[in-house]
Amino acid sequence: MAIITYIEHSGKEHKVEVENGTTLMQGAVDNFVDGIIGECGGCCSCATCHVIVADDWFDKTGSPADDESEMLEAVPILSKTSRLGCQITVTDELDGLVVQLPEEQF
Repeated sequence: MAIITYIEHSGKEHKVEVENGTTLMQGAVDNFVDGIIGECGGCCSCATCHVIVADDWFDKTGSPADDESEMLEAVPILSKTSRLGCQITVTDELDGLVVQLPEEQF
C-alpha cells in the first residue's frame, strides 16, 4: 500500500491509500477523485488520466514509453513531468507520491 496525494486543479487534496499493483488512474477512480476520468479503462488509448507528477517524484515514476508519449501529445497543456495515470503502477517506492490534476481531461 502507498499513500498517494492527488491534487485537483482547484487545490483540493485527496490522500488515498492505493494497493500495490494498482495504477494511479484506477486508484483515483476507485476512490472517487474528481479530475481523472480513465475513459479507456487503462489501455493507454486516451489521455483522460493525465497527471502531472511532482518534480521530486518524476525519477521514481520514470519517463513515459513511446505509446504513452504519443497519447500525451493530445494533452492541451503538457508539463515536463506529465504522465498518464494508467501507466504508473503503484509500489511501496511510490508511498508519498504527489500528483497534480489538470484543469480538464481530454
